Amino acid sequence: MIKKYIENANFEDTGFSYTLSLISGKYKMVILYCLMEFEIVRFNELKRYLKNVTDKTLSNYLKELESDGLIIRNEYPQIPPKVEYSLSDRGKSLMDVLDQLCIWGEKNREQP
Repeated sequence: MIKKYIENANFEDTGFSYTLSLISGKYKMVILYCLMEFEIVRFNELKRYLKNVTDKTLSNYLKELESDGLIIRNEYPQIPPKVEYSLSDRGKSLMDVLDQLCIWGEKNREQP
C-alpha cells in the first residue's frame, strides 16, 4: 500500500476542487436542480423559484453556468424578449451527482 502524504497534496489539483468551482455559490446548485426538474425554464420562472434572488445575482449565476458549459441559453428575437434556459449535455452529466445529494438528504433528514 502506498501511503499518501498531505505535504505533497494540493487540493486545487483535484477533480473535487474543480467540480466545486463549477457549482459553488448560493444559487448554482438550485438553478441546476430546477433545470433538471423542469427542463426548460424562463428567467422570471427561475426568479420565482429562488424567491429572494435579485435580477443581477441571478443573471450573474446564469452567465457563469453558461460560460462553464453547464446550461444553454436560448434567446428568441421577439418583443418582449424571451429567454429560456436548459441543461447542456455537460450539465446533464452532473445530475447524477445532484441526484445522489437529494437521496442522501432524504435518507438523513432529521425528522421532527
